Amino acid sequence: MPNNLGSTYTFPGTNLTVNRMGYGAMQLAGPHVFGPPKDEAACIAVLREALESGVNHIDTSDFYGPHVTNQIIKKALHPYKPGLVIVTKLGASRGADGSWNLSSKKEDLVAGLHDNLRNLGLDAMDVVNLRVGGVSAPTDAPLDDPMTTLAELQQQGLIRHIGLSNVTAKQLAEAQKIAPIVCVQNMYNVAHRTDDALIDSLAQQGIPYVPFFPLGGFTPLQSNDLNEVAASLSATPMQVALAWLLHRSPNILLIPGTSSLAHLRENLAAATLELSPETLTRLNAIGAAK
Repeated sequence: MPNNLGSTYTFPGTNLTVNRMGYGAMQLAGPHVFGPPKDEAACIAVLREALESGVNHIDTSDFYGPHVTNQIIKKALHPYKPGLVIVTKLGASRGADGSWNLSSKKEDLVAGLHDNLRNLGLDAMDVVNLRVGGVSAPTDAPLDDPMTTLAELQQQGLIRHIGLSNVTAKQLAEAQKIAPIVCVQNMYNVAHRTDDALIDSLAQQGIPYVPFFPLGGFTPLQSNDLNEVAASLSATPMQVALAWLLHRSPNILLIPGTSSLAHLRENLAAATLELSPETLTRLNAIGAAK
């Protein structure tokens, strides 16, 4: 396994070891994460090159599309290489109008899991994240019922490990009373630092933190500091933002997404960027100023 993708990390209590630079599949779907892509062949090429480059951690969900991204992953990569870790999430579905419909009801979680398994061509998921909260920020919703459902599916052998997405530290503690949690996926980037304390707590527990919107999401990061640092390193601002995350804590795993080979190569190259202590101090100030 190559070590040029930000070193490796092992999900706690598992035999799943991944390179810290992974791939997020959301952008394989059409505009607004709905419908098919304009160029499916390009998406397939991106997935195959990602794996050839050492990526062995793919983040997806069957509500991307819906169904589209998982079907493309299967078409591109099935049968899957040994060591490839596919992580999905449950807790939402898509309306015919493209709307996002959040639901943690048992029947919806079970149906969503079987959609993932069918469209990916799997008998069991490596990791399933329970997605809760709002669009980008957690709420204080209780997790007892949906976590119990996922624990039951785990006991049935359909889920190997359970993670959480868009949660608070309190919700994490509640979930851990029901089943072991192997990862947390929340919004975090160099300018959005709400989870600093949670990341440090998870690192102490050996639990990986997987930031979504690592580059700002639908409102890409903009900063003079990012631009100036990037220019000094002959890199792009987005590469610097990804490199900062890898430097931030060894338990951070990245899943930047793209349907472009050029952007894929740019993202993967960010794992090789070295940031000096002075540069890190300057970048840290971006979030501290918020």
